[in-house]
Amino acid sequence: MSEGGKGGRRRASARIPLSRERVIRTAVAVADAKGTAALTMRAIAEPLGVEAMSLYHHVAGREEILDGMVDAVFAEIDLPPRDTDWKSAMRHRAESARAALRRHPWAVGLMDSRSRPGPATLRHHDAVLGALRTGGFSVPMAAHAFSLVDSYLYGFVLQELSLPFANSAELDEVAGAMLRDMPADAYPHLTELAVEHALKPGYDYADEFEFGLGLILDALRPDEV
Repeated sequence: MSEGGKGGRRRASARIPLSRERVIRTAVAVADAKGTAALTMRAIAEPLGVEAMSLYHHVAGREEILDGMVDAVFAEIDLPPRDTDWKSAMRHRAESARAALRRHPWAVGLMDSRSRPGPATLRHHDAVLGALRTGGFSVPMAAHAFSLVDSYLYGFVLQELSLPFANSAELDEVAGAMLRDMPADAYPHLTELAVEHALKPGYDYADEFEFGLGLILDALRPDEV
């Protein structure tokens, strides 16, 4: 790419008015591609076609950017539907949250870490608690249910993102190599799990999420009649 081409892109980008929303949106894209460790003011400014110092006209610094990024992820998560029962609402919201966290792997460790939550974050939490309260949960039980579901949700996504496969084809390759490398009959239960479960046609690791979520939701009970 010539300097003229790169400079042209920068000038075209700079013609679009800079705003807090653009800064946050660009920061999310940088983190999606490179992780939050690479999230410097210079790294955010470069694709915007501006100098790093220009960002400070719209955000106070990196912490405000992180606040905005977390709020942007919460904005992507569906609120619990109001036209259904609490259990279906919690399932829908959990599935939407898992999808958002898979799109933004950096977000898992930040979702509930910010001391200045934004409007999307507050709206989301209020809606979840509201769905539980409407479903008959007392205030303490709503808090317990919210914490339990999110602990499972965040933990599952962390585990899912660390797996050495992303789809069934990659799982077949990884499991097949593992079986070939293991001494014959040395690990009978692992072999059984691979052959009789994980390598069966149609297996999808996402089904493990649905199974665990179902157990949790079935175990929760409203305590107000």
